[in-house]
Amino acid sequence: MDPIEGVLFDLDGVFYIGDEVVKGAANTLAWCRQRQIPFRFITNTSTKTTGAVASKLQALGLQVSVADIFSAVNATVDFLTQQGAPSVHLLIRDSVKIEFEQFEQETSNPDYVVVGDIGAAWDYALLNRVFRELMAGSKLIAMHKNKYFQTERGLQMDIGAFVAGLEYISGKKAIVIGKPSASFFQLATDALGLRPEQVVIIGDDIENDVGGAQVNGLRGVLVRTGKYREELADASSVQPDGIIDSIAELPEWLEARLEWN
Repeated sequence: MDPIEGVLFDLDGVFYIGDEVVKGAANTLAWCRQRQIPFRFITNTSTKTTGAVASKLQALGLQVSVADIFSAVNATVDFLTQQGAPSVHLLIRDSVKIEFEQFEQETSNPDYVVVGDIGAAWDYALLNRVFRELMAGSKLIAMHKNKYFQTERGLQMDIGAFVAGLEYISGKKAIVIGKPSASFFQLATDALGLRPEQVVIIGDDIENDVGGAQVNGLRGVLVRTGKYREELADASSVQPDGIIDSIAELPEWLEARLEWN
């Protein structure tokens, strides 16, 4: 097995929960920089631009730049750009629409319907409109297909349920952009200049983070923070390469697994 040479960090639930930074997160980043271990942050967050994500992390006291972050928002823009000049129906927050200004929007027969987190804006009329668009030939893009996410109030349902419902009624499979898609992981590992087998992902989602990593040739470490629940981990068929209580314990876990040792 190849030694670990780089790290991909999930953000929400790993480095912060809501507006609270996870204890020890800053020390882990400092340790990685001291050891000159290349890393990037990967996130399925669809409600913030990459710049806004970086600003939030900086406000929490973490030394992070925009270049350190790979988000589902930017990956979606990159995918659409590769398709030429498609028209889109955007089911996303106003906060990220600026990233999609280059694409024609609100046409009667869009090339793509793009689904992100729109919170309580979902209703039957909107779902029915998207259904008609898909049946008329539009393709479905999901920024991600997460089942749930962690908040200060506990687990909350994520957009995966709406994506699955739209797939069911239309008979079309969504193009999933964020984790755990192979292209998303490949983009992040390429940025590190490493092969997938040289990289480990640290996440709180045993399916999308850890399972997605392993399917695509990376290793996956599960943290017991954020959306982690012991009963969900026990019920999963995914066997993490490691389990740690929090991001604060990562340096100790990595010490025995880095090429430099």
